Amino acid sequence: MHSRPRVFSGIQPTGTTHLGNYLGAIRNWVAMQDDHDAIFCIVDLHALTMPKAPGEVAEGSLRMARTLLAAGLDPERCTLFVQSHVREHSELGWLMQTVASYGELSRMTQFKDKTDAAAAGQTKSGSFISAGLFTYPALQAADILLYDTNVVPVGDDQKQHIELTRDVAERFNNRYGDTFVIPEHRVPAAGARVMDLQHPDRKMSKSLDSPQGTVELFDEPKAITKKFKRAVTDSDGEVRFDLSAKPGVSNLLSILAAVTDDAPEGLADRYEQYGPLKSDVADAVVAAVEPIQERYAELDDDDVRDALRLGADKARAIAAPVMDRARVAAGLLV
Repeated sequence: MHSRPRVFSGIQPTGTTHLGNYLGAIRNWVAMQDDHDAIFCIVDLHALTMPKAPGEVAEGSLRMARTLLAAGLDPERCTLFVQSHVREHSELGWLMQTVASYGELSRMTQFKDKTDAAAAGQTKSGSFISAGLFTYPALQAADILLYDTNVVPVGDDQKQHIELTRDVAERFNNRYGDTFVIPEHRVPAAGARVMDLQHPDRKMSKSLDSPQGTVELFDEPKAITKKFKRAVTDSDGEVRFDLSAKPGVSNLLSILAAVTDDAPEGLADRYEQYGPLKSDVADAVVAAVEPIQERYAELDDDDVRDALRLGADKARAIAAPVMDRARVAAGLLV
């Protein structure tokens, strides 16, 4: 068994990386490298649940890896790889489908939301709904269980999927014998759920069309400042952290708290007006992302591919024995 707690998390290589991705996931991944056995995966197979043009996922995977490296992930201190480069993910994904129930998968909120959007013609694929969109939580469970994961750091919106992972792991263990480590779900304290600056009632998203409400990681500093200065607040003028009554202001405080490692409630006491708060949030975000933008420009594709090859080798060394264990437990001919 590994000496430090093992953490696993994944990110899809679709769209552009925005501030919510960075504060909710990537920044925390960087911090975890030194006190966890850290495994991070670009989940390209998950990206195929929605139709993609040939080459789109490969290009996105390379871009996402470059972004993660620029943000501070170190191939020597963590394991960073592309999901499809480790074939055990697909194989264990099938085994997890056999122990997940139809009812469990049909209750997944993200599946229901995406199918409702597709049925309404609000997706690029029109009304097409792939079977993979329904079953991908089983593959996500395999991603996690394949590494004897102790901790899964994801946003609160993914908690349901981690609960499913725990359920199918326990069911497999009960049916076939003790095989998988049961992981725990951990939500980062601040900035885990960064909301849209123009629609603070909904999460900042790659998929929603809200250019003024979404701060891209590679936006120019002037563009970032402009977006924050135009962020929706409210009309009462009081700066306080209250998610239900003041979602816009609370979102700004959460972002500032995440960037400065402070508490949003305490930060609220420093401001009497929205203008200075917006300016300070913009300045803090620009200061956080400029070094990432500079490092991204310095990296080339060969550096990125080398890092991913190293990561895939390290990942396979862990995943293969776990997959062997699962095959034997399930009673397959080996």
